[in-house]
Parts: sequence; C-alpha cells; structure tokens
Amino acid sequence: MFIIETYTTAVLFSAITMICWGSWANTQKLASSSWRFELFYWDYVIGIVLLSLIFAFTLGSSGAQGRSFIADLQQADLSSLSSAFWGGIVFNAANILLGAAISISGMAVAFPVGIGLALVIGVAVNYAQNPIGDVGLLFGGVALVILAILLNASAYRSLPKDQTKSPTKGLILSIVAGILMGFFYKYVADAMFLDFTQPLPGKLSPYSAVVLFSLGIFGSNFLFNTLLMRRPFVGTPVSYSDYFQGSFKTHLTGILGGIIWCVGMAFSIIASDMAGPAISYGLGQGATMVAAFWGVYVWKEFKALPASKHILLKMMFILFLLGIGLIVYSKLV
Repeated sequence: MFIIETYTTAVLFSAITMICWGSWANTQKLASSSWRFELFYWDYVIGIVLLSLIFAFTLGSSGAQGRSFIADLQQADLSSLSSAFWGGIVFNAANILLGAAISISGMAVAFPVGIGLALVIGVAVNYAQNPIGDVGLLFGGVALVILAILLNASAYRSLPKDQTKSPTKGLILSIVAGILMGFFYKYVADAMFLDFTQPLPGKLSPYSAVVLFSLGIFGSNFLFNTLLMRRPFVGTPVSYSDYFQGSFKTHLTGILGGIIWCVGMAFSIIASDMAGPAISYGLGQGATMVAAFWGVYVWKEFKALPASKHILLKMMFILFLLGIGLIVYSKLV
C-alpha cells in the first residue's frame, strides 16, 4: 500500500485535508437553492463510500509494503472493525448537525465554531493516546484557535437580526456538532496499526479503516438522516420520494461533496503515521479557516456586519493562522 515516508509530505497531505474539509460544504451551498440539505446529505454519504472503496482497491492494494485491502479485512479482528465502524457513526451524528448548522447560519459560522471546537477536543484526545509533538506549542496553537472561535461567534451575534435565521439555534448546533466531531478520529486511529510499514495482526491498514468508517456513516444515515427528514431543524419534512425527484446534476453535486471530504479524510489518516494523529488531525481541522474564507469572501455571509465589527473577522483569521502554525511547528522542535 502507499505509505508516506517524510514529515514534509505528511504536512502536505494534511494541508490538502484542510482544503478538502474546508471546501466540501460549497457543494451544499450550490445545491441549497433548489435542494434540501437532508436530501443533499444522502448523495454526500454515497460519495464518501465510493471514494473510500476506490482508494482501498488502488492505493491501499498497491506496492510492496503493508497488506492489500481484501487480505487486510480478512485478518482483522472484531474490535478493530467495530472501532472504525463506530467512528463513522460518531462522525455522522456530528456532521449531520454541522450540515444543519451550515443551512441555518452559514459556513463562516458553523465551521469556525463547530470544527474549531472539534480541533480543540480532537487534538487533546489524540495527543493523550499518542503523544507526538511539543505539548506547549501544540496546545498553545489550540488556545489561539479557541480565541478565534470566540471572535467568530461574537461577530455572528453582531449581525442584524433580520439577516440571520435563528442565530442561537445555529450556534448551539455548531457547538454540539463540534463536541461530537472531536471524538470520531480517535476510534478510527484505534482500529489501525501505528507503524504503517509493520502491519499488526488483527489491526487495520489506514485504507481499510477508512472503508469501515465510511460504512459506519452509511449505515447510521438510515437512522440519523431519516429522523432529520421527518423532523428537520428548519423547514417542512421531506420524504424519500423527494430524493428520487432530484436531477442528475443535483445528485452529482452531493456526491462530489462527499468525494472531496473523503479525499481529506483518507489523506489525514495516511499522514497520521509520520505526523502523529494529533498533528495530522489538528492540521486538517484548519479547514475552519478555509471554510470561513469561503463564507466571508465568496458567499458574503457577513456582508451585513457593522463596519466597526470587521476587526473581529480579521483577528479570527490571524489567530487561526498562528494557531495552525504552532501545531505544525510542535513536532519540529
């Protein structure tokens, strides 16, 4: 299987993760004018499953190192399989709430608050399990991210009331999504052998773990998304018959969103061997800054913000950049 051999390459893969995780929601925004989030999300999940399988049968089954995908699945024990699958369930619960928050409050709020909080929790959880990197620098970066989250929330609360859809609901959904999102990565990491060049009996390769993870998302979606379709946070209920009335282009937009996100997930997992789970996850969650950029400068989600409050957004970006920089540097000292 394909394995990263240098820290520089691992950082590059984590940066690609950051871009993918911060950009997939643009497909939701593109589809939102004519397509409900709950319907979009089914195509998004299908996209995740498709790309995880493509990677497993290509990058995960080529080369002389590691085990091929099918052989890896055949030897894996139930504990590893269930851990990766459970990670998908936890992620799906979080991501559905995040998607609902995006539909209410926009990318420039849901990502910095939700994913920023997930970064804080995820770095702490993954570092406790696999302590790689200078603890002072790593958590100094996390502290700056926390400040950036608070600035973003403050800016959002400063928007005129008639320009927002239930701002409190959007913030609450983002916070709950962030708390759940901070734990999913740990379960996927638990399922894998830590040194990708030395497969352990019973454990999964990164590619197999991502497949089981994606199946956990797909399976749990029949519960989580069905409930959301019947009792949406915003709007009227939708049905499965509504889903099948979507155009090919609409479905393809959702699938593309899932593919973009899964590229980021796969690259983050592949990078975790050389960078360490805490650092690769933390860098990937720099997606908050990418998504905020899309929301602020492309989708103009803060165009109604009073001029006196624009400094909050500028400071948010600066603190996010400094925080991510410290997380990267934490392994170099």
